[in-house]
Amino acid sequence: MNLDITSFSALGFAILLIGFLVYLAKKGVDFGIRTIIALALGILFRGKLEYVKPIGKIYVSLISAFVIPLLFFSVISSISALKNVQKLKSIGAKSVAWLTGGTFIASVLTVIISLILKVGKGANVSLPTDYTPKEVPPFTQVIIDLFPKNIFAQAADNAVVPLILFSVIIGIAVVALSSENEEDVKPFKNFIDSGAKVIYKVIGYIIELTPYAVLALVANAVSNNGPDKLLPLLTALVIAYVACFIQTFIVNGILIAGVAKLNPINFFKHIWPAQTVAFTSQSSVGTIPVTVKTLESAGVSKSIATFVAPLGANVGMPGCAGVWPMLIAVFAINALNIDYSVSQYIFLILIATLVSVGTVGVPGTSTITTTAIFAAAGLPIEIIVLMTPIISIVDMARTATNVTQAAVSALLVAKSENELDYDKYYSNSNEKLKESYNN
Repeated sequence: MNLDITSFSALGFAILLIGFLVYLAKKGVDFGIRTIIALALGILFRGKLEYVKPIGKIYVSLISAFVIPLLFFSVISSISALKNVQKLKSIGAKSVAWLTGGTFIASVLTVIISLILKVGKGANVSLPTDYTPKEVPPFTQVIIDLFPKNIFAQAADNAVVPLILFSVIIGIAVVALSSENEEDVKPFKNFIDSGAKVIYKVIGYIIELTPYAVLALVANAVSNNGPDKLLPLLTALVIAYVACFIQTFIVNGILIAGVAKLNPINFFKHIWPAQTVAFTSQSSVGTIPVTVKTLESAGVSKSIATFVAPLGANVGMPGCAGVWPMLIAVFAINALNIDYSVSQYIFLILIATLVSVGTVGVPGTSTITTTAIFAAAGLPIEIIVLMTPIISIVDMARTATNVTQAAVSALLVAKSENELDYDKYYSNSNEKLKESYNN
């Protein structure tokens, strides 16, 4: 067996840095600060990371493994605790409105920024001839796939929305039976509530590994996306990050301050761990457990957090359905000198907003949404493949934007439903997040 000295050296360096992070933890350095330090340290890596990469991958696999159990137990537990199931209708309508509204804003914002900066103008573009576009499922099939069918098969495929509906229906049944005879469902409710506590405890153990996983995940991302891949599409990459940053912090900050009448800085401090995990793991679904707990640490009620956060990992998605498709669309229009009117841009934005709901649960969300939008708008689908070199690095920002939008939507819904604990909201220690898992 040939030993790869470079890969072993990288692993040794990673172990030393992990030891440093463990030392910081023992010294009581804040969880969020250690995560930021880990992110910065990950940038130092170069070369072969064959033995470092598994550290991050194992973390993502572990936390993803508990998404389905978490949703099943926590959604049923939260719904069954409601005294008035009619309130669920209000929460659902508001959630979808804020999630899709976020995509609409992101789409408008990206089009404006891209047009001002003339992205794609003067680019030397030749469309690939061997590109096979992703198949966009019929709208009717997408609607059918939203509902529970074989719940075990759908759970295995991480189809979150059917599982949510399945759990909501059970929760409603529990409430209905409780109103008739509480003793009939008490054993089941105790099982569900205990199960939720056990899952939270396990997730707490995994969350403690976040800084070490972030180190490996960032190292791998930097290693896989060197200058040779990024330079040709640097302008598009930078604009994507700028648009995601504005949507994530400025637009959402304005919504929090203007609509919820709250200090947005406090909120961003609370959800920083979720944003970091989303950024490094590139998985909205995999980040759900962290998002739910950061929302609870910010004072959002458990019932709303466990409903809106998972929904937001599938509906809306401003990074994947708003920023990315609009950026590529303007790039294509400018690069190929396509004559495009204001009314066509408005149509493009409306299509993006609709598609953000219509592709729920479909694998390869960003590619599928972009393909669907391009097909509806009559733009050349082949140009999507030209962005392949930067897809992975952009997906980090897109995922963080998606997760943040879901969290902000949950906050706005909680505020409107009087389901927000102000004392928790104005408590900013991320260490309390970890403690909340273990209590």
